[in-house]
This record gives sequence, structure tokens and C-alpha cells, in this order.
Amino acid sequence: MRPSPRLAFGLRAAGSLLLLALVAWWLDLSEVAARLQGLDVRWVAAALGISVLQVAASAWRWRYTARRLGIELPAGAAFQEYYLATFLNQVLPGGVLGDVSRAWRHHRSRPGAEAGPVVRAVLLERGSGQVVMVAVAALSFLMLPLATLPDSGLWVRSPGVRAALRVGFAAVGAGLVGLLVRRREAREGGWSAAFRADLHEGLLAPEALAVQLPTSAFVVGSYLAMYLAAARAVGAQEPLGLLLPLVAPVLLAMLLPLTVAGWGAREGAAAAVWTSVGLSGAEGVAISVVYGLLVLVSSLPGAWVLLQALAGTGAVPGDASGADPTGTQLEVEEHVRAQVDGAARGA
Repeated sequence: MRPSPRLAFGLRAAGSLLLLALVAWWLDLSEVAARLQGLDVRWVAAALGISVLQVAASAWRWRYTARRLGIELPAGAAFQEYYLATFLNQVLPGGVLGDVSRAWRHHRSRPGAEAGPVVRAVLLERGSGQVVMVAVAALSFLMLPLATLPDSGLWVRSPGVRAALRVGFAAVGAGLVGLLVRRREAREGGWSAAFRADLHEGLLAPEALAVQLPTSAFVVGSYLAMYLAAARAVGAQEPLGLLLPLVAPVLLAMLLPLTVAGWGAREGAAAAVWTSVGLSGAEGVAISVVYGLLVLVSSLPGAWVLLQALAGTGAVPGDASGADPTGTQLEVEEHVRAQVDGAARGA
């Protein structure tokens, strides 16, 4: 039985608090606080600007995917709904209820239409980004030996870097296997043939792949750029060639379904990765905290969409109040959770 939204939120909140407490026990928090006090607002503004482009590109990718499946999705609606989904993923447990919102609200705007294609458009759009993120994480681990050259004082022969490489390759490998296994499990029950057909049409067909890969690469690149902007905002002076390979593994840790919006898992991963290559763990955690806050602040336009939805309908998909969803919402939620959350858990 699936736990209630309140219980799920409580468990993930407890997970975040526990992981953050472990990070606080491990590191000197005074150093973290010192770095947070000297934020460079210019880099903060740059990161927030990047986030707008990120949402616009993601909404365009969703709209393109839906159109490939024969579904119309207005540009303005896609942009607003993506902001709402981003905000809900930040404040609700699981990290996928925002995508449930997108699928359910899009389906509700098309009376009499089937839910399946609408849900699969969301799945393919999000899955495209996750596959690119895993690939970038794998490339990051391959780049670590080049980033830690002898003249930087961080040689790959050090036990810490070798341990980071082993753990990283194991995590990426497990993530790829998990994505394949969970996707196969989720397609059982009549969705297999339809999913394969839409997967080819929306993602794998040559003309679709030529659009999806560059768009997803741009979106993932915007995540990396925001993280690097957060690093500069806290005063990190390391060259980009050294910082860049460290970012994707930290972002990948946010996919673990143990926390709220990645808090705790992201900071723990940052402390471990930064320390493993001889950098300051406190610096890694400070960057991670600023990044988390930037993502939350950048999602706030979704709060305005949420207020509009509450004023118009009195209910919002993915509401954490514990109320029972309608039959249509439950159908959409189960399909999205089974595949999107399954893929995230695998990664």
C-alpha cells in the first residue's frame, strides 16, 4: 500500500534532517556559515536568470514531445504548468508530484481525451532529461583524472580520488540498470505496446532524437551552470575544469527518493565529493546549500500559478492534504509514479 502524502512527507523530511545532521557533525559549520555570509549577488542574479531559460527550454521540450504524440499544448500553458510543477516538486514529497500535476491538469484541459498519451508525453519529456543527466554524470567521472592533474596538487593516484571514481562508476552503472529494470516493470499491464510506440515517435525517431538530445543537453547544462554560479557566489576560486566534473554526481544524488527536494542527500554528496578530491568539504556544502536555495527561489513563480489554481478550482493535483484523489487523477498519478518515480529510484 502506498503511504499517505503526510506520512511520505514526514519520512522524507526526517531523511533530510538526518542527513543534514550527519553533515553538520562531520564538518565545521562555522566555515560553511562564513562562506554563506559573503554571497556575491551578481552571481545569484545570473543563476536566477539561467533558471528562467531552463524552465522555458523544459516547457518547450514538453510541448514538442506532446506534439509528436498528436497532443496540442499551448506555449503559455506549458510555461506556467512547468513552473507549477517545479514548485510542487520543491515543496512536496517524492520529487514527482509536480509532474503528476502537469499530466493531470493537461489531461483535465482536454475533456474526453485519453489520459495515456498525455501521461506518456510527461514521462518521455522527463525521461529524456534524466538519461542525459546520467550520461553527463558518467562523463564527469571520466573527466576527474584529467581535472586532478599533478600541477593542481590533486593527483588521481590519491586514495580519495580513486575511491570517488569507483563509487561514481558503480552509481552510474546501477542507475542505468535501474532505469531499464524499472521501466520494464512499469510498462506491464497493457502499457507496453503503447509506450514503445510513443517512445519511438516522441524520442527515438531520428527527427525527434535530433531535437530531444540538444534540448535536454541545454537543460542539463543549465543545471550545471546554476551550480557553478552558486560556487562563484560563495567565493569558490577553483578553475571550472576542476569544478565541472564534481557537479553532476552531486545533482544525481538528488534523485534518491529519501529526502524532500534533495536536501541532505545533495549536501552529503557535495561534502563527500569535494573532500575526496582534496577540496574543502565545507565549501562543497556551502555551494550545495546556495544551489538549493536558488532552485527554491527560482520556482516561486509556480507559487503564483498555484494560487491561481486554488482560486479557480479549489484543489491542486498532488495536494499534500491527504484528500483522496479523483479517479482520473489517481489513474494519472499511478502511471506517472510507477514510471517517473521508478526511473528516479533506479538512478
